Amino acid sequence: MKKLLVFMLKSIGALVAAIGLFIAIVFIADIISSKSEQGKIIPYGQSVLVDGKNMNVTIQGKGEETVVLLPGFGTAAPALDYKPLVDELSPFYRVVVIEPFGYGLSDVTEKERTVDNMVSEIHESLQRLHIDRYILMAHSISGIYGLDYVNKYENEVSAFVGIDSSVPTQGGTDDPFPAETYKLLKKSGFSRLLMKLTTDQLITPTVDDQTREQIRILTLKNMFNPNILSEGEHFISNFKAAVKLTFPTNLPVIFFLQANDTETEGWIPLHEEQIKNSVHGKVMTFEGGHYLHHTRSKEIEENFREFMNEIK
Repeated sequence: MKKLLVFMLKSIGALVAAIGLFIAIVFIADIISSKSEQGKIIPYGQSVLVDGKNMNVTIQGKGEETVVLLPGFGTAAPALDYKPLVDELSPFYRVVVIEPFGYGLSDVTEKERTVDNMVSEIHESLQRLHIDRYILMAHSISGIYGLDYVNKYENEVSAFVGIDSSVPTQGGTDDPFPAETYKLLKKSGFSRLLMKLTTDQLITPTVDDQTREQIRILTLKNMFNPNILSEGEHFISNFKAAVKLTFPTNLPVIFFLQANDTETEGWIPLHEEQIKNSVHGKVMTFEGGHYLHHTRSKEIEENFREFMNEIK
């Protein structure tokens, strides 16, 4: 009996030591890889000084009208993520992609990610660029920020385009955000391991290998950083802040939505409700996933331009 007990204790000790060694290897490998990847980042765009920090933006195309693109939550490198859509739009418009703080090549800020702060920062970046008239095009969570934005700066925005954009009244927005869990995954290095084991965590459009690798590096760099975590923690309050907001009646609004959203009940009717009082409002659906700008950029560009021509 005593021998059995000693054997069991040794086995448990060996198992604990093995687990500890595994955790240490994951942690150290993440530190080494992160430092190595930092030197492999290829700069793009330009820095704009916003509230004392550098915000990265890209500008492509020389059209008379300007389209400003805002990313969905946690998009690691918005300028690269939007590449297919930017390529389609840029022959006709000047296209500006904003990378909010904590995204892409932008700095991380100490300010909380409230809708007020984020909208103010986006606006300041456009002011710095001397852009004072533009079409706002938003994906996913930026539908909430965009709704707030067009109410605050109605005289600057000439139209709003939602790409499977969030609405204040959609379900599931009151679920608690597990920030501490994500923080632990980031600090321990297990977020890198999970991405390696679960390849579908890397969301990219169809791009060349170099661009895809840059998205991978920036995903690991920005994943669960303080700004992303803060934004997640403010989901509930940011959605609640937008509940009473509506689009200005005379503002042209068009939504491009996935036709078969199985996650959010009433996805299409919720958007139809948003434009019920709009003089120029339209909802279009496409087969595809949440990232329609990855697979339907050509259709988005064509139907958007047709919509804009119709209202002129």
